[in-house]
Amino acid sequence: MDLTYTDEEQDFRRGLRDWLGEVLPKLPPKPDPADWPGRRAYDTAWQRTLYDDGYAGLHWPADAGGQGATPTQHLIFLEETELAGAPYVGANFVGLLHAGPTIAAEGTAEQRARWLPSILRGDEIWCQGFSEPEAGSDLAALRTRAVRDGDSYIVNGSKIWTSHAEVADWCELLVRTEPVSEAVPKHRGISWLAMPMDAPGVTVRPLRTLAGSTEFAEMFLDDVRVPVGHRVGAENDGWRVTMVTLSFERGTAFVGEVVACRRTLGALARTARCNGRWDDAGLRRRLGRLAAEFAALWRLTQWNVSEAQRSLRAGGSGVPGAGGSVFKLRYSQARQQLYDVAAEVLGPAGALDAGHEWTADRLSSLSYTIAAGTSQIQQNIVAERILGLPKGR
Repeated sequence: MDLTYTDEEQDFRRGLRDWLGEVLPKLPPKPDPADWPGRRAYDTAWQRTLYDDGYAGLHWPADAGGQGATPTQHLIFLEETELAGAPYVGANFVGLLHAGPTIAAEGTAEQRARWLPSILRGDEIWCQGFSEPEAGSDLAALRTRAVRDGDSYIVNGSKIWTSHAEVADWCELLVRTEPVSEAVPKHRGISWLAMPMDAPGVTVRPLRTLAGSTEFAEMFLDDVRVPVGHRVGAENDGWRVTMVTLSFERGTAFVGEVVACRRTLGALARTARCNGRWDDAGLRRRLGRLAAEFAALWRLTQWNVSEAQRSLRAGGSGVPGAGGSVFKLRYSQARQQLYDVAAEVLGPAGALDAGHEWTADRLSSLSYTIAAGTSQIQQNIVAERILGLPKGR
């Protein structure tokens, strides 16, 4: 494992900083958080800027339309864009962080040619249709059915917590293509489909969160036809393909957020010194512990990236491994602890003065031990795949 940067990587960092310094002052104001069409337009315009200037899909393989950069260069890109306050992927996140890398790793040549360029250019937005009302943490319990009818699947069922469904063009959709039976365990018989969101029979109902956002939605599917050619991977092999998707979600998807949390922590320490709360020795200990936690998480991220880079050099896929679950488990808890401490540092009046964005971050931190796989699921992965313990019964 090598946690240092080469001269070439440092040159890349300097060039990226220069580019960010040139383009960021020219960006228009951010739209209102509740204006999802406006947010889509803003996010896709930023993605097009990245594409035009050679920073889109930086770490994607060249034959998938990317730049073929190393995982370490991708890590530098995420770090520097966050430090500079550049827009995040926003409404593009499912396509860029989940669906796109999955199609690049598992899709046919035709599928890669159809979807990857449009994702990289920001032409099309994707949403994720995995969770269901009775299949969240136990994702394999999903019941949305897809029945083969010639060259199409007819899909019936419902999904929930479908991110950005109301502005999406495509959905990465998990369906059951073979019923569960004694011969077919629930982890089999699942397929991964790319479903057009404008297909007849798709109904989207936005869900309002505690923070007032409608970034999630319920989705109802009534006799929706999806071409068989939109299936990524073999029929009934969707669970394995899904593990590829989730490994990307748990791998480097939270890197920018770690950088943001470290910035927030520094701001809290400065605030505590100004408002007198720094005199509380217990508070100082909690801030110090969190500083160590996020420093360790950054090193863990570097380790995961280093392992992915080693995999690529050995001819492997470069898909993040089980180390992503270690990161996700610890990061979810540390983020909640950060905002618990933030509430203590700011106090009721300070929290109100901090505005809507702080409130939204505080509330969203509560979801991190559930989103992208609950902490209990991550603990099982660590126990079984890293520690080699037997599966629970």
